[in-house]
Order: sequence, then C-alpha cells, then structure tokens
Amino acid sequence: MRALLLAGGLVLSMSALAAGGGNLRQSGTDVGDIASLQRGAKLYMNYCSGCHSLKYLRYSRMAEDLGLTEEEVMDNLNFTGAKFGEQIQVALTPEHGTQWFGKMPPDLSVISRVRGSDWIFTYLTSFYQDESRPLGWNNTLFANASMPNPLWEMQGLQRPVYGKKDAATGEAPVERLEIAQPGTQNKVEFDQTVRDITTFLEYAGEPAALKRQSLGVWVILFLAFFTFLAYLLKKEYWRDVK
Repeated sequence: MRALLLAGGLVLSMSALAAGGGNLRQSGTDVGDIASLQRGAKLYMNYCSGCHSLKYLRYSRMAEDLGLTEEEVMDNLNFTGAKFGEQIQVALTPEHGTQWFGKMPPDLSVISRVRGSDWIFTYLTSFYQDESRPLGWNNTLFANASMPNPLWEMQGLQRPVYGKKDAATGEAPVERLEIAQPGTQNKVEFDQTVRDITTFLEYAGEPAALKRQSLGVWVILFLAFFTFLAYLLKKEYWRDVK
C-alpha cells in the first residue's frame, strides 16, 4: 500500500521534527486556491493517510471547506470506514505502528504550523537514494530521516552529487541532487504536486483561515465605506466652521 511508505517518515515527535534545518524553497502555496486544496486532499489521502492522521480535522468540515459533497468524500477520501462527522484517523493501530516502525507515525494536523509550508515543500522534494540508510533513502533537509520517499514514482529517483570531503569529519556534503531515473512527472509538474499537498496541510493546520480570508474582504470593504462616510462628514463639518 502506497500510504504505508510514509509510515517510516516523521515517526519522530514534533520536537524532533523541528530539529531539521537547511535552505528552504518557497512553497508558493495559496490556501485560498480551492482546486489546489482538492488535489492536495486527494494526494494526501492516497499517499499519507494510511499512517498519518489529521485528528483535528473532520471529514464533514473538509467537505464543507473544499466544496466537496458527502458522497465524494466518503467514496474517494475515506479509507478507514469512519463516519462523515468523525475525525480523520488512520487504520494503523498504535500496536502495529510500534511493531513495524518502532513508533507510531505522528498526527500531521499542525505540522504546517510547527515547521511552516516552505519546510514541508522543501522536505518532500529533497529525498535521494542512500544505500547506507535502513530504508535506502535520505533527505538533504532533514538528514538521516527515517522516511522513504512516498512520491518517488512521480518524482523519479534522485541521487546526490557530493562535494569535497571535510578534513575534520571526513564526510562529503551533498551539493545538489540530480534525477537518476525519471518519474511520471517532470520537475514543474512534481513541484505542483508537492505544492498541492503542502497547501492542504497548511489548510488542515488552520481550517478557519479560509473563512477568515473571505470575511476579510468584507471587513476591508466596510472600513473603506466607513472611511468614505467619515470623510464626507468631516468635509461637511469643516465647511460650516470656515
């Protein structure tokens, strides 16, 4: 199952996740882009939800915010048999998670608020093959991450290009990554795929942001109208004073 590929990833606590560093790429997400959110929800549910829950988000809330019907969500985005009003959990049990991966993969409801969208976007595009790792994968942003690349079929297989060895440590840094075996998508297409997932996780971290943005437009219009009325009132008042 594809979704299980993510089980080894992000199995650390949120504090451990926060230890990652490195140069970040700009994600370019737009949480107001409903089409991107819908694609991101589909990708997340197919590649991530088998192991990573979104326990602070309900299927019904996701449907309402993303413009989806109950039938669309239950038929295409619900793989655990949960009810429409229930939270997005995983079928993987804590016992199996610990048995198979050493630790239950964490919930990702607030990962975007902990790490930021740029970090998620960079992380998901920075996997490369590394035979020295237990699962054969490594990551330039989060070194020695215990997560395989769940999106490798689309991205292709990346290999590292190393620089000069450090005299003190004897280790050679990864200068860049290059595609060793093309995937089903080119770089532009894959970046959009990851951007959609990142956008969805950004939304999941704060679903109210969508409504806040829509309300913000009306607030700005109200303030502009109120300012115009205040200007007319001030103009009328000072005309009598003069």
